Amino acid sequence: MTAAAEPHGPVDALGPADGFAHPALFYADEREYLAGTVPFVRAGLAAGEPVAVAVPGDRLELVREALGDVADAVCLLDMREVGRNPGRIIPGVLRAFADARPPGRRVRIVGEPIWAGRTPGEYPACAQHEALINPAFAGRRITVLCPYDVRHLDAQVLADARATHPTVIRSGVERPSAAYDPEGVVARYNQPLPVVPDALSFAFHAGTLPTARHTATREAAAHGLYGTRLEDLALVTAELTTNSVVHGGGSGELRVWAEDGHVLCEVRDAGRLTDPLAGRRPAAREQRGGRGLLLVNLLADLVRVHSEPDGTTVRCWFARG
Repeated sequence: MTAAAEPHGPVDALGPADGFAHPALFYADEREYLAGTVPFVRAGLAAGEPVAVAVPGDRLELVREALGDVADAVCLLDMREVGRNPGRIIPGVLRAFADARPPGRRVRIVGEPIWAGRTPGEYPACAQHEALINPAFAGRRITVLCPYDVRHLDAQVLADARATHPTVIRSGVERPSAAYDPEGVVARYNQPLPVVPDALSFAFHAGTLPTARHTATREAAAHGLYGTRLEDLALVTAELTTNSVVHGGGSGELRVWAEDGHVLCEVRDAGRLTDPLAGRRPAAREQRGGRGLLLVNLLADLVRVHSEPDGTTVRCWFARG
C-alpha cells in the first residue's frame, strides 16, 4: 500500500510570477515524496497549466496511483528510460515538453534525474545537467521541481543539489540555498577522461572521415554491438569526427573499446568547447547545421565531455544487447 499524500505539501514553489523556478525537494520516504510532488502537480492542473512528471519508474507508479483519475491529464515519463543519458534530458524531455506548449504559458515539471542506482560514470553528467537547467530556462515561465532521496544519496550529491538549485524544500518549507553555485558545479565536473590504453585508435583528418566511421563500426561490431545501436554509434562517430574537422583544428583521434556491457567511442581534438549548453538546445527548424552534438546526446546512452584550452574529448557509451 502506498503512503497517502499529506495536505501540507511544499509551498507552491513557482518563484517569480513571470519567471523560472528550480527548487530541489529533499525527501526521506514515500510519504514525504508524495506530499512534495502530488500537491504541486494538482495545483498546476487546477490552474490549467501543462504538467509533466519524469521520475524513475517505481516513483512514477507512486505518483500515478496517488493522482488517481487526474493522472491521465499529466505527461508521465520514466526517467530511467528517457533520461538515462543526462545530456538528453534538457532537449529531449524538459524542452520537448515545454516548447510544445503555447508561448508564455507557465509549465510545471517534476524531474528526478539522480537516483541511488546512477553509476559513478553517469553522476558527473547528472550534476552538470542540474546546473545547466538554470541557464537553459532563465526567464521562462517554468518550474522544474527536482526530488532528492536523502536516505540513499550520499552527502556529496546532496551538497551538489544545494549548489545547483536556488531553493531547497524540506518538510514542506522552501528556503533559499546559501550554497547556490551552478557555474562552479559545471566547472568542477569538467573532469579529465583518462586514455584507455588498449582501445583501438585511429587518427583522422578531412580525407579519412569515411574510413574513421567504417573503422569504428567494424570495431564496435566485433565487441558485440549490432542492429540499431550499431547504426547509432556510426552516426555519432560521423558527427563527432566531422565536428573535429570543421571546428576542432581539422583532425583528431578516434578510439573504440568495450567496457562493462557497453561499447564506447571517443573523439579527441584540439578544439575548445566554450558553450556548456552545446548539444542541449533543440535546433530551430530554420537553423542550418549545429545539430551534431544534439544528435550525439539524443542517441548515446551516456555522453561525457571534457574541454580545456588545448583540446576537447567527447566520450559516448552504447549498451550492448
